[in-house]
Amino acid sequence: MEDAMKKTAKSRRRRRFESVHKWSATGAAVGALSISLYNFAELQRQPAVDMTLPHLIRLEKQDNEVGFYVQPTVVTRFKSESIEVIRDARLHLTPTGSLSSSDRPAFYWRETDTWAYNPTSESVDPTWSSDPAPFIVSQDKPQQPSFRFVAKDWMYQAGRYEASLELLRSAGRAPLIKKFCLIISQAAANELKNPQPPSQNVRFFRNDLPKYTSSSNYPSCYRRDTD
Repeated sequence: MEDAMKKTAKSRRRRRFESVHKWSATGAAVGALSISLYNFAELQRQPAVDMTLPHLIRLEKQDNEVGFYVQPTVVTRFKSESIEVIRDARLHLTPTGSLSSSDRPAFYWRETDTWAYNPTSESVDPTWSSDPAPFIVSQDKPQQPSFRFVAKDWMYQAGRYEASLELLRSAGRAPLIKKFCLIISQAAANELKNPQPPSQNVRFFRNDLPKYTSSSNYPSCYRRDTD
């Protein structure tokens, strides 16, 4: 009788263990499937592309046109098998305040450049890198294109400008837009109009100069680095 009871209890424990084991295995399988589906969905998700502006931009004057150089960083913020195609870049510059009645320059993307130090002229000079063309952004391929925008029959004047860099994306997605401001002093405007020596016609503007970021009404505006 006692042996029979022990066998019955042992059989119950075995069935209980087998039941718990089955449920544990099922739960683990469901969990693994959920993780796999989540990872697959993340990989198939469209990439979230972000653009960050640099601390430095460059302005220039050449004959009857002006140049505006800016090198943003464009990245995908999470892992994805998809890629993003940037098909065009646009620069908008709007005079404000005392310049609000002035004409707005019509900039267009002329080319992408690289920059290198020129020991002969002791200046940092641009060199053509590529024509204006679509480029790809993926997680393993962030981009830092140095855009050269050009406007004809227009000239920088002393004052404040509202600006934006716009990157147009493929498949009808909303463009990436970064707004910023630019302040050109009278001294900087004079330097741009009459550079000395004439071959050094590029001027640098920054948005992180300590004397402005700590006390200015427009701490994040780009200003001439020697103002």
